[in-house]
Amino acid sequence: MEDLYIPILLGTMREGRQSEKAAKFILDQAKKRGLETEIIDVANLGLPILDGKVHPEVQDWSDTMKRADGLIVVSPEYNHGYPSALKNALDYLYAEYAKKPIGICGVSMGPLGGARMVEQLRLVSIELHMVPIREAIYFPNIQTLFDAKGKIKDAEIYEKSCDAFFGELVWYAKLLKPVRPKLEE
Repeated sequence: MEDLYIPILLGTMREGRQSEKAAKFILDQAKKRGLETEIIDVANLGLPILDGKVHPEVQDWSDTMKRADGLIVVSPEYNHGYPSALKNALDYLYAEYAKKPIGICGVSMGPLGGARMVEQLRLVSIELHMVPIREAIYFPNIQTLFDAKGKIKDAEIYEKSCDAFFGELVWYAKLLKPVRPKLEE
């Protein structure tokens, strides 16, 4: 596969978060498909609340997204939306996201798997000039979806979902990669 770097942004800082299990599953699936990837944890970015000032912590996040060929977000749904820490991280950058595909994975304790968060984040990603892919992966009832060792219980079903998800994400990343530098000139 063509060299593609697509990091995974874990969108919550909450202690005891279950979405980390989903992020690790997506990380394994991305690596199986030959992607260069890593989990970027909003809890470790060290970003202060967006205040219009220049913060040195932003440079690492900016450099990561400049290098990235796309982005995967794994995030829980909080009150029918996405976590404030995720919004804060996304709002720090702008040009770095342009013309890059974004795949979104929703997580919830309930039966919808973060569907409302996924829909809201798609709208925000369009405003950031990203290309949200149609496919999404939903992790409903997260508290029972993984076993005690952190392995997903319905692996076959989720691996099929990942085929469609990564197929579309990689297609857009390959399509947009060669034209992106031209668009930035």
